[in-house]
Amino acid sequence: MEFGEVIEKRHSVRKFSDRPVERDLLDAVVRVAQTAPSSRNSRSTAFMIIEDKDTLEALSQMRDYGSAFMKDAAAAIVVAGDDTKTDLWVDNCAISATFVQLAVTAVELCSCWVHVNGRPRLKNEPDGEDAGEYVSRLLGLKDNMRPYCVIAIGYAPDVQD
Repeated sequence: MEFGEVIEKRHSVRKFSDRPVERDLLDAVVRVAQTAPSSRNSRSTAFMIIEDKDTLEALSQMRDYGSAFMKDAAAAIVVAGDDTKTDLWVDNCAISATFVQLAVTAVELCSCWVHVNGRPRLKNEPDGEDAGEYVSRLLGLKDNMRPYCVIAIGYAPDVQD
């Protein structure tokens, strides 16, 4: 697919078919995302591919608004930043997450980004537990790794299995 077509075709999708996503496609998406530019070439962004249905269900509960659809995705990619490598880890993650979404579109999958960094788990408790704390604990992330977003990935529901 030509780059212009990828840009035009990319949009957020929150409903997915039951068809599993091939692991080689997910690996290819991460390889593309790893080429994203980073401040001072710090390479502070890390990626975690999630395919386990129970973990996807748990991720769907990271926020009480805006993440419920995650449970129906075939997979997800967690984009996290190492805050010991640069103070610009947030910017690096945002660039990398955009590369993830464009790469997903290029291999004819769909996606939707769920923002984690700085977001409360409960909308009515903005000073309560942070969604990033929940994701870190759920996935056992190291102390220096900060989850920025989780990108749900799958085939569109109208694609035949």
